[in-house]
Amino acid sequence: MAGASAFSGDETAPFFGFLGAAAALVFSCMGAAYGTAKSGVGVASMGVMRPELVMKSIVPVVMAGVLGIYGLIIAVIISTGINPKAKPYFLFDGYAHLSSGLACGLAGLAAGMAIGIVGDAGVRANAQQPKLFVGMILILIFAEALALYGLIVGIILSSRAGQSRAD
Repeated sequence: MAGASAFSGDETAPFFGFLGAAAALVFSCMGAAYGTAKSGVGVASMGVMRPELVMKSIVPVVMAGVLGIYGLIIAVIISTGINPKAKPYFLFDGYAHLSSGLACGLAGLAAGMAIGIVGDAGVRANAQQPKLFVGMILILIFAEALALYGLIVGIILSSRAGQSRAD
């Protein structure tokens, strides 16, 4: 029956590839949502005391929103690499895509948690002491870099898919 279908490669391999795409998007968006919500609460409570600083304090919310874009990028890269009818897709490829999605997604989740906590405390502290703004931004940049590391590793891992067999 194997010769009757045009499928080439391992039949369960695309499951792992698509799971990687879903993991990248879901975990990154969970981090983005948590970071946005947590820092947004800080902006709202700070805005009651110092409404003139609200626009300046939106930075953590924007930085948290970018995390979802990282997951989207990896999910698109992975999903476009899964086409078992065009070229063979083996378990190595599925695992490469799964690890790529998990690397990006979980790094985005961790970064979102860090951005949310720092953003919440940072904007409240900035309302009381404006000299803390630069320090808060630097900490947020380092937290965002965690997700960027996951994106880079995810791109490298997803590029390994397709290298399992010599054609």
